Amino acid sequence: MAAQERMASVDALWFHMEEPANLMMITAVLWFEGRLDFERLRAVVRERLVERYPRFRQRVVLGRLAAPYWEDMAGLDLDAHLPRLTVPAPGDRAALETLVGQWMSTPLERSRPLWQFHVLEGADGGDVLLCRLHHCLADGIALARVLLTLTDTEGAEQGVAAELREPRRASSSGLARWMRGARLVAGTARTVLKKGAELAAEPILAGDLVRQGARGAAALGKLLVIPPDPHTPLRGPLGTEKLAAWSDPVPLEQVKAVGRALGGTVNDVLLTAVTGALRRYLEARQAPTEDVHALVPVNLRPLDEPVPRELGNRFGVVFLRLPVHLAEPQRRLRELARRMGQVKQSPEAVLTFGALEVLGYAPAAVERAMVDAFGSKATLVATNVPGPREAVSVAGTKLGGLTFWVPQAGHLGLGVSLFSYAGQVTVGVAADAARMPDPHALIRAFHEEMAALAGVTPG
Repeated sequence: MAAQERMASVDALWFHMEEPANLMMITAVLWFEGRLDFERLRAVVRERLVERYPRFRQRVVLGRLAAPYWEDMAGLDLDAHLPRLTVPAPGDRAALETLVGQWMSTPLERSRPLWQFHVLEGADGGDVLLCRLHHCLADGIALARVLLTLTDTEGAEQGVAAELREPRRASSSGLARWMRGARLVAGTARTVLKKGAELAAEPILAGDLVRQGARGAAALGKLLVIPPDPHTPLRGPLGTEKLAAWSDPVPLEQVKAVGRALGGTVNDVLLTAVTGALRRYLEARQAPTEDVHALVPVNLRPLDEPVPRELGNRFGVVFLRLPVHLAEPQRRLRELARRMGQVKQSPEAVLTFGALEVLGYAPAAVERAMVDAFGSKATLVATNVPGPREAVSVAGTKLGGLTFWVPQAGHLGLGVSLFSYAGQVTVGVAADAARMPDPHALIRAFHEEMAALAGVTPG
């Protein structure tokens, strides 16, 4: 009999949460400047993923009472996990996005390890790698780092790929010190609820460690009493058809320049543009432009350590209320920065991690009810994942860019991702077709908001 390992409770939560209209897949699209060397790519995937990370060669089996286990799978068929497909004619962005949306709507085969990479050939400009990975394998930031272990750089100092593969000495920065502390206090739900702690800073937020238990209790109470988000076209029943779209790259220096001029961080500027884009989208549909909440995943892993071989989920979420009601861009940026500052001083992320850990032991019906209750308090999932600062390659072919989405848990119909790579930021939208039939409308609105922010005179 193959060796089996009980799935951790928080990972089991994501496994059980999947349903046809709400697939628990993390999806990434990587596009290249030219054709991929398929045999070389195959060797890289085998060496750096399959042989390095046990989860990539284990399937999920159900034990008594539907408790999931990891089971070693002998004779992994790599061809089943790395198929080659042709992008339909004319091979342009629209054809590629349609193909990505179709696979985003297709569940992974549960008789095999829960991941699949599709080599999409025939797209304008070069080949594309579509990566689909189940959330029970690991959280989004961990899987993003795993994918980056496939990359190579001209020199180890130029990017993050070598750093992710090799251990290095821990940084003495405040963030690194916080991460070491957070790992100690976030081990179990009991520790979280007794001690409290502030959220992790990456990928989208930054803060100092907070240990006051009273503050933790207050934050938990705040989460429980957040009212449902307003009814808009973005909320409602979901279907099984998902749509994918992504922007042309935005120069990171342009975002920084806006931040310097208006007094905000890069994240403040980007999220302000996303908020303004939501306002434009709702206005065009004659819907109320009321504030809505974004569920923001927050990493709880030390960033100065190599990717752990055991993977798994170690993240919390925070509810960030986006100031959609504000029409003036600079006022909107100031208000968003203020709200972000409040979130940074809250222990919400570690508390939600503890809640997810506890829910993993609950019956499936209880899991779904609680996750849906959290989902009713938000309208979208927003993620910001930092990538390599310099250009990298995969199997000898230069990576032109990438975008990345986490699942929209809690029956949310919209996910917005921000991925920075080689001095550029790409905005990705993953939407339920019933909730947002034209995700490109949001992409266009984002570019319009960035132009509006760039044109604002400080005052």
